[in-house]
Amino acid sequence: MQYDQSWMGFGIVGALQAALISTLAGGLLFVVFHWLGRRSGWSPGVPIAWSFLLAVWFTAGGDLWDLFYFNYGQLQSLVLLKAKLALVHDPDAMGLRVLAELLGVTLGVYLGWLLCHVRWLQRWFRQR
Repeated sequence: MQYDQSWMGFGIVGALQAALISTLAGGLLFVVFHWLGRRSGWSPGVPIAWSFLLAVWFTAGGDLWDLFYFNYGQLQSLVLLKAKLALVHDPDAMGLRVLAELLGVTLGVYLGWLLCHVRWLQRWFRQR
């Protein structure tokens, strides 16, 4: 699922912005799936797997597809290549952005897990 990236920066700045979005999405999805899993009796791996999968789908899916397409797609003409590249935000740093999104999702799921499972952190939030 490709979201509007026209407001994002280019290069490392855009990659860090994409990583922040992915971190937030991964953490939020983990908290939702953890809540559903506690009510349904799921094992701990199920919320981790589903939140990671959906966060990658929502935040990095479009960039992953573009990265795959430009490496393995059959682009027969220069005009078609220019047309496809015009639709992509910052094609020069696409690989960096995909890496940052994947690391951001991983960090977000971990932070969500930490928020839901570490006792002292739960007590700290309850005191506030």
